[in-house]
Amino acid sequence: MLVSQRHASCFIPITVMLTVMLTLMGCSPENTLYQQPNGIIYCSEGNPASFNPQLDTSGTTVDVSSHQIYDRLLDFDLITGEIIPGLASSWITSTDGLTYTFQLRKNIDFHSTSYFSPSRTFDADDVIFSFNRWRDKNHPYHEVSGGRYPYINSVGLGDLISDIKRINRYRVEITLVRPESSFLANLATDFSIILSAEYAAQLAKAGTPELIDSHPIGTGPFKFNSFRQDRFVRFDAHPLYWRERSTTEQLIFDITPSSSLRLAKLMTGECDSMAFPTHSQLDIIRKRKELTLDEKPGLNVGFWAFNTAKAPFDNPEVRRALAMAIDKNALMEAIYFGSAIPATSIIPPSSWAFQPDTRSSTYNPLGAAKLLRENGVEEGFSMTIWAMPVERAYNPNAMKMAELMQRYLRDVGIDANIVSYEWSTFRARLNQGLHDSVLIGWSADNGDPDNFFRPLLTCSAIDSGTNRARWCSKEYDKLIDQALTYTNQEDRAYFYSKAIELINDEMPLMPIAHAFRYQAYRENLTGIEINPYGGIQFRNVSKP
Repeated sequence: MLVSQRHASCFIPITVMLTVMLTLMGCSPENTLYQQPNGIIYCSEGNPASFNPQLDTSGTTVDVSSHQIYDRLLDFDLITGEIIPGLASSWITSTDGLTYTFQLRKNIDFHSTSYFSPSRTFDADDVIFSFNRWRDKNHPYHEVSGGRYPYINSVGLGDLISDIKRINRYRVEITLVRPESSFLANLATDFSIILSAEYAAQLAKAGTPELIDSHPIGTGPFKFNSFRQDRFVRFDAHPLYWRERSTTEQLIFDITPSSSLRLAKLMTGECDSMAFPTHSQLDIIRKRKELTLDEKPGLNVGFWAFNTAKAPFDNPEVRRALAMAIDKNALMEAIYFGSAIPATSIIPPSSWAFQPDTRSSTYNPLGAAKLLRENGVEEGFSMTIWAMPVERAYNPNAMKMAELMQRYLRDVGIDANIVSYEWSTFRARLNQGLHDSVLIGWSADNGDPDNFFRPLLTCSAIDSGTNRARWCSKEYDKLIDQALTYTNQEDRAYFYSKAIELINDEMPLMPIAHAFRYQAYRENLTGIEINPYGGIQFRNVSKP
């Protein structure tokens, strides 16, 4: 654990750091560890918690698993955002919006690995197994690996489905409890992956069901080869993949937590692409002829969430006062360097549910101090700000942001301590509600605004671990449920506008920024695209 109060930090010019790192890398016997013909190396920022994205909403886990190992019934077009066929070639919706019938593709092969050889191709049994695992608490695989499905539970997908049945080998019918306009979008997210029912049966018979999530089998473009903690994840190409794929024979996630070291590896060619370049590195990348930097507006939000289950943060007046104590414009300048826009709500401007006239908290330290004293928070009150130990587009440097906020809070009589842990421990302790407040955020998994409103702040999202504010408002939940009963965007937008007003009144979290997304890679890499709806995809990526 790292607990930081007021301290001075040393500044080392990035050019000096890179020179040292490049020298060290040149002397390292591991420098040639991953070099393979027709292979792609991606410098990732951390270890996956699992190889099943249903078990963890962390982008680290999603990136390494969702689009490399698996497919979904539906997908998103990365350009238009439209829902398109995946493993389901077509679908029909009943007139009452309660029944969806999916026609499945034929001759889709699962991975053949050293630990599993499929005897059949993908069919309806795999869909039913995959869905029933997370929706049916009595399913033999429901409790395997902990029985928590954070995203699925946060959007209530399990409770929404009343029945799923096999019409024939290649047709599945799903019946809902009620119509819900975001249902298809949720089936196209990173978390709605399809597993192999045959593999699950083999593992159950062997008494090792937990291997389904650590030694994965899917239908995706790459099959799992090996994983070494803090070192790498190695994948081999799936030779029988059903869609067009690149000529890449091997994909390696090189686990490199340091952003400076990731950049050094990219510059020397040890990595072909890197995760999360910091904003101070962007100009360096732009100036290098052998490197390319792509940029897109992000469907994300970085925020400061208050643990509303703890006093005095259960008081909305105290939460408003704390928000008033922070100069968000200063945070934007110090942390984002022009690569983000200030957030007035959890919804980014690129969403059709965005409300341009939404008011934001205003920096007012005198007013903040007065409001705190009026609500019983005296000078010298101590609280914690938990800061993510990893970089994310929505907050590239949570520790530095926390240090800046620490100074602003000191001005209103609050003694703020900064707390951080290793990423998996950080998330586990957040789920236990041990924090007073936390700097974190959310990246959209689809283009539907429900993907922000429901996981971040509904009551059901507390247990799933995505509601970091632990705020439960029956009024808010009712507004979100009402919005989903309509298919017309104008009708839905009315209820979302009311929800945004309620969030601003209650202030369970303070929205900070909507950041651009960046992808840095070597110029000889082709086919790489920024996925606005979730994890990185390497299916179409190639290099000479």
